[in-house]
Order: sequence, then structure tokens, then C-alpha cells
Amino acid sequence: MADLARLRTVFMGTPLFAVPCLKKLHAVSDVAAVVTQPDRPRGRGQRMTPSPVKAYAIEQGLPVFQPVKVRETAFLETLRKIQPDLIVVVAFGQILPPAILALPKQGCINVHASLLPRYRGAAPMQRCLMAGEKTTGVTTMFMDAGLDTGDMLQKTEIPIGPDMTLAELHDALMVRGADLLGTTLEALMVGTLRRETQDDAMANYAPMITKETGRIDWTKSAVEIHNLVRALDSWPGAYTFLAGKSYKIWRTHLADGTAHTAPGAFEPFTGRGLFVGTGEGRLEIVEIQAPGKKRMKATDYLRGHVLSSGSCFQSELP
Repeated sequence: MADLARLRTVFMGTPLFAVPCLKKLHAVSDVAAVVTQPDRPRGRGQRMTPSPVKAYAIEQGLPVFQPVKVRETAFLETLRKIQPDLIVVVAFGQILPPAILALPKQGCINVHASLLPRYRGAAPMQRCLMAGEKTTGVTTMFMDAGLDTGDMLQKTEIPIGPDMTLAELHDALMVRGADLLGTTLEALMVGTLRRETQDDAMANYAPMITKETGRIDWTKSAVEIHNLVRALDSWPGAYTFLAGKSYKIWRTHLADGTAHTAPGAFEPFTGRGLFVGTGEGRLEIVEIQAPGKKRMKATDYLRGHVLSSGSCFQSELP
């Protein structure tokens, strides 16, 4: 087995979640190239902005490549010239073709933010929160031609609290993922890495999140809506409609008792907060964002705005 410090590696990743893994790989191996998505326009000014992975790589003086498509012949030739021993992939954003998977001597290792075979796909953290899972974690795996179907290597698990948000889960798994990559690479170095075939019968998929995913259906239970809100608190945010305008709901709390109002309807105001009926149970709106305004506590919003008791959030525009 090759000495890890002499291992010639390529890192493929894009968002902030991937940066600690790149740091770990850079600390223990010879990173010959960092591959990330092309710069994207961001913010109100739509300025072209590098990915967090590119920003870190440039800071460290690492070579950066940004192919629009990794299947491009020119990029494949570049990788062949690099002759990597190992490719590490973390939230890269493109599916690798067989030609790349077969290139490194030690294979391609992926760091995936779920306990595989559960939540294969693009949005494992969001989807497990939406489902109300009590635990999740990170899995390292050897990549194959399928979507997160390769042999598993190592796992780490964390509990999910009832109010844990996507931002909190993201940050926890980001750290755990880098630590797990480190132990996986150590096992690879000493020859103790063991492969475990995934049980496809236990698998489910975590499809990409869209803006439409965030639309609140008030006929669903308070638990389901609460899980949706905390799962989408980074992007796109859960949203609803009131008087023909769209409102973001950023934070909620499961309230005790049985709902005495129709789904989406406000309970009589008592000064204690904004409570809404659902298909099953009551939900307190903790943080809200009105059109053109900043997000704020619902209690602060109520002090400056008159909402009639019995008014109703709507799942769709009338």
C-alpha cells in the first residue's frame, strides 16, 4: 500500500460542506488538482463568485480546474496526465463518467451526507429532516457508475433533535465528514479498509430541492410542516400565502393541544405568539418574513401589523 503522504490525489467538490474534507486531504496527501464547478453569478449584483472550494484551493496555491462538464475530452486528458492514485469526491455536483472512475489506481472515494443506503442522491440532509428522522450521519464509499450505490467503507452517526435545522445539521456533518475521510484514508494506507455492499432493498432517494419544495400545505400535520420549515431554513425557505402575497416561514415550534381552527387559520391573538391550525395539531410561527422585509420574530411582526383573528395562510395563490 502506498505511503499516504506520497499519494497523488485529486479532489472534486464545490460547496462549503466540502472544504473541511479538502483541508484534510491537503494535510495528508499530495493534492495535484482541485476540480470544482464554474464560477456562478451571486447576490443582487450577480457578480461572478467562485465556489468555497475554489476559494480555499487558491488560498493554498492548489491547481484549480473548472470544467463545465467533466466528460469533456480536454478535461479527461488533463486528468490522465495528472495520473492520480486516488480521487476524493465531496458534493461536487456532477456525475463522474466511467472513464474517470476507472482512472485512479486506488479508486474514487465519495463522502456522502447520509447513512447509506438511505438517502442516496442530491439532498440527503434536507430530505432526512423532512422525513423526521431521529438519526443520520456520513458514509464514505467507493464510487461506481450508479447514484451513490458503491460499496460502503466507513460510517459515523449523529442524533437529530426535534428542532435541529438544516444549518445546524450541515455544520455538524461537515465536521464529521472530514474526520471520517481522515480515518478512511488511514485505513486505506495500512490496508485495513473493508468494503460493504449496499442493500438496495433498504435504499431510498433524496431528490434535488426546488423552490416548489418549500410551499407549505397547511392540510398536512403540524409535525410535517415543522419538519419542512427546519429542513429548508437555508434555501429556499418554506413559504405560504396571505392576502395574495408570499411570506417566508423560517422557524416554527410544535405547540401543545388540539387545533381549534381550520388548516392555515390564525388562532385568536393573546399576545403570546402567532399560532396556526394545521391538518393535525397546532403550530407556532416563531420567525416570519413578509414580502420585501427582513426575517423577524413573529411576535415583533405582530406588534407592527394587524392580522385579523381567523385570517388564513393559504397553500396557493387564490
